Amino acid sequence: MESLKEFFSKFVMWMRIPSITVIDILEIIIIAFIVYNVIKWIRSTRAWMPVKGLMILFFFWLVALIFKMDVILWILNNTIGVGITAIIIVFQPEIRRALEQLGQQSFPTSLRIFSENKERDERFSEKTVEELVKGTFFLARHKTGALIVMEQEVFLGEYEETGIAIDAVVTNQLLINIFEHNTPLHDGAVIVRGDRIVAATCYLPVSKNMRLSKELGTRHRAGVGISEVTDSFTIIVSEQTGKVSLAQNGTLISNIDADYLRMKLQEIQKDKAKVSAGRKKPLWKKGGERQ
Repeated sequence: MESLKEFFSKFVMWMRIPSITVIDILEIIIIAFIVYNVIKWIRSTRAWMPVKGLMILFFFWLVALIFKMDVILWILNNTIGVGITAIIIVFQPEIRRALEQLGQQSFPTSLRIFSENKERDERFSEKTVEELVKGTFFLARHKTGALIVMEQEVFLGEYEETGIAIDAVVTNQLLINIFEHNTPLHDGAVIVRGDRIVAATCYLPVSKNMRLSKELGTRHRAGVGISEVTDSFTIIVSEQTGKVSLAQNGTLISNIDADYLRMKLQEIQKDKAKVSAGRKKPLWKKGGERQ
């Protein structure tokens, strides 16, 4: 009986709600603000992919801790410091850019965390799909090299900044004019976000994958390179052969036809629609909307 009373007394003490002061509430708000913005920043950069890997490692660490796997715990505990240092070195440009953007904002602007959602989850239209297919295969028939990067979840702002801002609706005529020989914008990549071409002449990272064919030029290697570090979908037109290729997830699919390109574009269009539908509207927006 005494042990039962002791158990219930400890349980009740554990369940007791601690006293909360105004300072505690303020601390919670500040921490929530910081965590929210850090997660939002990570999701908008190429750092999101390694973070997923770190989450898997954390899961294994948790399992090892529960089952007392001493060797695994020793390995993880002795490598975590090196891992954090490596992450800081690898993502130094993104960290610097985030701090620069924070410094450029005014204090009231940086606090607007409940503003209208402007995530880059816009689904491009069927018209854009047809314009991309038409423009791509016109360029292919005339053996005009092209590199078109379709942005998905990972923000391509750092690559967009290397080019010239366009911000125009995607049309096949515009794509043809951009990649026409001897024009100022033909060299480099075009970045497409939603239904708009946001920038041209953008520089992309070149893949160092040794398994790629030695016959592939810089354009194809750049298309594969951007797909290795982001979730982008890249259309490549060869200037030498006029063949069209796709790069996604570090894989190159060569010599495709118009129907296959249309099918792949519609696939990522549907995937983007599912992501958009999965993001619920904020509660503070639901009640005040006008019909």
